[in-house]
Order: sequence, then structure tokens, then C-alpha cells
Amino acid sequence: MSSKKRGGFSSRLGFVLATAGSAVGLGNIWRFPYLAAKYGGGTFLLTYLILAVTFGFTLTLTEICIGRRSGTSVFGAFRHFNKKYSFIGFLASLVPFIIYPYYCVIGGWVTKYLAVSVQGNIKSAANDSFFGSFISQVNEPLIWLAIFTLIVTVVVACGVEGGIERVSTFLMPVLVVLLVGISLYCITRKGAIDGVIYYLKPDLSQIKPMTFLAALGQLFYSMSLAMGIMITFGSYMPKDADLEQSVTQVELFDTGIAFLSGLMIVPAVFIYSGGDKNMLASGASLMFVMLPKVFNSMAMGHIIGAVFFVLVFFAALTSAISLLETLVSLVIDKFHISRIKACIIFFVIAMAMAVPSSLGYGIWASIKPLGFAFLDFFDFVSNSILMPIVAFLTCIFAAYILKPKEIIDEVESSGKFRRKGLYIIVIKYIAPICIVAILVFSVLQGLKIITV
Repeated sequence: MSSKKRGGFSSRLGFVLATAGSAVGLGNIWRFPYLAAKYGGGTFLLTYLILAVTFGFTLTLTEICIGRRSGTSVFGAFRHFNKKYSFIGFLASLVPFIIYPYYCVIGGWVTKYLAVSVQGNIKSAANDSFFGSFISQVNEPLIWLAIFTLIVTVVVACGVEGGIERVSTFLMPVLVVLLVGISLYCITRKGAIDGVIYYLKPDLSQIKPMTFLAALGQLFYSMSLAMGIMITFGSYMPKDADLEQSVTQVELFDTGIAFLSGLMIVPAVFIYSGGDKNMLASGASLMFVMLPKVFNSMAMGHIIGAVFFVLVFFAALTSAISLLETLVSLVIDKFHISRIKACIIFFVIAMAMAVPSSLGYGIWASIKPLGFAFLDFFDFVSNSILMPIVAFLTCIFAAYILKPKEIIDEVESSGKFRRKGLYIIVIKYIAPICIVAILVFSVLQGLKIITV
């Protein structure tokens, strides 16, 4: 099936904005800030930036190159080069299949908070019991889940250029403007300067192995690596688009938004908590429990809170769109069915698979696979186990089966490859070791064998 029949991005800008949109999600908005707070503020930030331009660049470039060179979805991409390694494509396709349903559950929560904040009810959301009471219900979380999933489905059903590219071209600039605006407001508030210093000033004496591993894991999560997304979007990339430049711009967008999110959230919580880092490191509850309290305590907090949840909704939407597109493209390429039919199929599947994740905090709370709530279990299997395995296999495939020359040739077919030497060293030697470290760290942390 030709790339023309499959559809594609109309321009390099469309590719960059859509791909950056796929990478930008809840991991940038809430996960990055609380990890930065937990692992030393500026120390974590410096570590992350170094890894982004080396490890992150290498893996992102590899996946996009595999997609563009094969011209097919993740399931067929590895098979295109060598049939013996088609199992890597199968494993990679499992990741979005597992993630998408529970991500839509969280997207439903975000949509609920968006509605509450836009209505000016941020004070009620700041109540200690609000979030827990909401997610423990049966019907309301499922309704918001359905609304969010339907929005994502409609965008993807409109196609690559008419749906994904058009929405991303609008949402990404808006998201950046909102982030810059809220960040400027937060850092100019009384008491924010301590948070800004903590976030921006590295303390090199605090660099520890756990800081490195946490930054590496966040980079994985933030850049949408090992999910099949970059391979899928790469297959839609124009052949004449400069690959190295495009990947660099995607990285700049993604890292810039993560940086601005930290600049927004860390000082804001410092204002409210007086620098309590335990609050900053409170995980998912930071966004749904702590931040409404922060906004409620601020002058014009109801407006800032509403704008913040608009921003979070946009971020959740762009990532969910990319997850669904990865699945839809796989089915279209494999079974040659229409895009609309594929979208309907996955809407039904996603809603069915999302039910346990939604009810796992309510009437099914007593059912705990491996001691996890359903949503946390699916997150553990996909993020802590499958993604590092897929990334490791992709590195080995690119470095020793396909060979770096194949990737280099694809990059140089549309422009210069200035970081060629760095790429070869990282893909062959550094990345595989780092990914094994991520796998071990993630599994041990997920099973609570380590807690720091």
C-alpha cells in the first residue's frame, strides 16, 4: 500500500507539530514537574537536558527513520526489513493497545476538571474529598471517559492531514502560549522565587544514580518512545523533509513544554506550601488534588485554574490522538478497512477495556492484580515492562541487524546528518545499557522492592 493511499502529513511543519503533539502529554504537564521536585530540581533538569540531546535524540530518530523507510505502521515496519524480527512490531503494537484505554480514563478525569474549572468551581475541586469522591463513582467517570474518547475518535477519523495535522497545528501553539502565560504569572507571585531557584539551580553534589534513572525513565515517557507512535508518524513523513532537523525541533517542543510546566508548577506549589517538597512529589494527586488548592489560594486563581485545565486537556488530547492513530494505522494497513470503521472498532474496544481502570477506584477497588489498582497495573505492564523491552529490541535491531548505515542513509537522503558520530556510539553501546537499567529500575520500583 503506497504512502499516498495511507495518507500523510502535508509538510514538515505539519509533521513536527503533530509529532511534538504526540509526545507532549500528561507526562510533560504533571509527571516531569513532580520528578524534578523529587530528584533535586535543577539537578534533575540538567540531567534530563543532557539525556534529551543524546539518548532521546537517538531513539526518536531511529524510530522515525524505521517508519519513514518502511512506509508502514509499526506492525509491518520491522517485517519490512526482516521477517524474522516482525515480533518486535507485534510487541510494540501491544503498548498503545494497553495504554490507550486507561489513558482515556485519565483524559476523562481531565475533562471533568476542565468543566468544573471553566464553570468557576475551582473552590469545590480544592476540597480534600473531591477527587476521591469523583473517581470512586460508577457512572460519572464513565460518562466523562466516553466524552473524551469520542472527541479523540472523531479527530482521528478525519484522517492524518484533515484531522491530526489540523488539530495539532492549532493546539500546539495555543498550548505553548498558555504555558508561557501561566508560567510568567506564577513566577512573578510573592514567594515564588525560592521555587524558581530550586527548579533552575543545579546542585552537582546531589547527582545520584536514582536521579539519572528517573530522568531517563521520564524521557522515555515524555518522548512517546517504544509505543509505535514515532514509527507510525515517521511513515507519514514527507520523504524530502530534513530528518535530523525535524527530530531536533520535535525534541525542542517536547522538552520546552516539560521545562515550562516545571516553571509553572514548582513555584506555584512553593507559594502555597512554603516549599514543602513532599507536596511537589505527590504524584498523580499533584494535578487533581494539590493544584486546585494552589489555584484556590491565589489571586485570580479561578481564572488561572481554568486556563491550566484547558492546557492539560489539550496535552491529554494530543497524546491520546497519537495512541489511537497508531492502532488505527495498524488495522488499516493489515486488514485494508476504512479509517472510519477502524475508529469505530477501537472506540468500542477502548471503552470496554477502560471499564476496569475506571471502576478500579470504586466498586472494583478490592480487585488488585499483583497488588495494583487496575489502572496502575496496566500502567506497570506497559510502561515498566513492555516499553523498555521494545526499546531494547529496537536498539539491537537498528545497531546490529539493520546496521546504523541504513538509518544514516535515510537521514542523509533528505539532509545533512551532523550528529552521525554521536548517533552510532549511542545506538550501539550506550542506549542498550541505559534501557536495561530503566527496565530493572522500573520493575523493582513498580514492585516496591525499592522506594527511593
